[in-house]
Amino acid sequence: MLDHHSVRFFDAQFRRQREANDFALNPFEQLALPHVRGRVLDYGCGLGNLAVAAARRGCEVVALDASAEAVSHLAALAAADGLALHAEEADLRRHVLAGDYDTVVCIGLLMFFDCATAAAQLEQLKAHVRPGGTAIVNVLSEGTTYLGMFGPEGYCLFGRGELRERFAGWEILADVAHEFPAPGGTRKCFATLIARRPEAPLDGA
Repeated sequence: MLDHHSVRFFDAQFRRQREANDFALNPFEQLALPHVRGRVLDYGCGLGNLAVAAARRGCEVVALDASAEAVSHLAALAAADGLALHAEEADLRRHVLAGDYDTVVCIGLLMFFDCATAAAQLEQLKAHVRPGGTAIVNVLSEGTTYLGMFGPEGYCLFGRGELRERFAGWEILADVAHEFPAPGGTRKCFATLIARRPEAPLDGA
């Protein structure tokens, strides 16, 4: 297991969810699911609730996460149910992708990287979306005051409207902001963008 503060944080959370049999899609996954099709990459899949839902809809899914707890659960579930779903443990700060996808999903991950790493991994994810394919990205944004889940490895709060700017030239299908209360009177501010890559190659892409 990758020994980072955020990985330990989520390993414990995933363990509690498994013990409570809590596998409901979160609001961001609910927003994403209608747009998921074809060959799918779930980058930072967590427990894999969205990956499983996509596979059960007939998608071929590659699900990656740094949490051994999450990946072992997902791999066992995929094998038991005969799903077209490959789950793998990976250091997503440094992971290099191979192959392209009809849908690339990255929910609740990039904010756990320093901003330079988050930007580089976002560009890599964009590059592996097939023409006409869809990217679904969810991040914490400026205004977030709950920082207890972050460790010394760094974090990144995205600027308001930054995701839309980074997907210039793509068709924006959804651009949604959510805000939730957090412990100690703090708050979490999320941005979720769903964008379709043009069929024709982008200039410089």
